[in-house]
Amino acid sequence: MEDYAYILDYLPHGRPDEKSFRRTPIAIAVGESEFKLFELIPKPDVSLIIGERVYIGKDKDKRSKILHVKRRIAFNELTHAAQAELPYVLEDIIKKREEDFVKFFNNAHPITTRLHMLELLPGIGKKTMWAILEERKKGAFQSFEDLKNRVKLPHHPEKLIANRILYELQHRYEKYKIFVAR
Repeated sequence: MEDYAYILDYLPHGRPDEKSFRRTPIAIAVGESEFKLFELIPKPDVSLIIGERVYIGKDKDKRSKILHVKRRIAFNELTHAAQAELPYVLEDIIKKREEDFVKFFNNAHPITTRLHMLELLPGIGKKTMWAILEERKKGAFQSFEDLKNRVKLPHHPEKLIANRILYELQHRYEKYKIFVAR
């Protein structure tokens, strides 16, 4: 269950493909912990800002801006604006939860005899995976900066993780999900 979500798009007049008499304001958001995608119904007379963090948990008294979660949606149901905003919001979430993702690099393990969790990150192949594993034997990574200084990576660690999360969201039936809830 997600407690917080980040607004990706706000449609004050609802989706254009809905019948006009059924239109209600809609906010499209991504969950903070499991990266689920949602359609949210905002409270009346509330304005939402793209990238804003809102409470969507069970405690209705804490919900200052969101009335309720309308439904969970798939990546292809996002508006174009939400799709464009998603990579930036994901990178912000990853930076704020850096400690959790550094743990991923410290604890990643083989999935099969031929495939390692690290290899699922776009841009990381066998050579980089082995470099990360060798460096981690010398001591756990303390931060993204520490990881970048000790291992030559194709991109910043937060970008690697954001790209993987995007891939998992776009490919709903991906066999190996590391970050996105099923």
